Amino acid sequence: MTQRFRLERLRPDHEAALLDFERDNRAYFAASIPDRGDDYFAAFDARHREILAMQAAGEDHFHVLVEDGGAIVGRVNLFRVTNGSAELGYRFAERVAGKGLATHGVREVLDRAVTEYGLTEVTAKTTLDNLGSRVVLERVGFVVTGEITLNERPGLTYRRDLAAG
Repeated sequence: MTQRFRLERLRPDHEAALLDFERDNRAYFAASIPDRGDDYFAAFDARHREILAMQAAGEDHFHVLVEDGGAIVGRVNLFRVTNGSAELGYRFAERVAGKGLATHGVREVLDRAVTEYGLTEVTAKTTLDNLGSRVVLERVGFVVTGEITLNERPGLTYRRDLAAG
């Protein structure tokens, strides 16, 4: 039987599965981005309520990719929403890496950015050595707009004009 996945807007009842996702993939994520630190996990319940409040205020839009059975395998977020623009961030579980789920999840969130959130532009950034992230951004239509230093490593900034399709 084929595993099925669905993108859901973050809700209060995702808290336990999201914490499991973050804990289970902590070392994997820390290999390419700075670790969130022990305090993030110790105060996860408070942080979850905090980001839900930001989402309710329209400041950010948080999403999770949930597989049959309820486990979270990815998250795709639009944050710093202002004047029709937002920044994209995403992370996917090691066990689903390379299976096209990041591309699928990001593409679906970009569709929602237009149809549900009224956004016209999304930006993103990643390090040069995060090839998987760079490939996802390019597959979904982002273009490189500049070079940056990100987490003390060389990186790139990206932009996607949603009004252009």
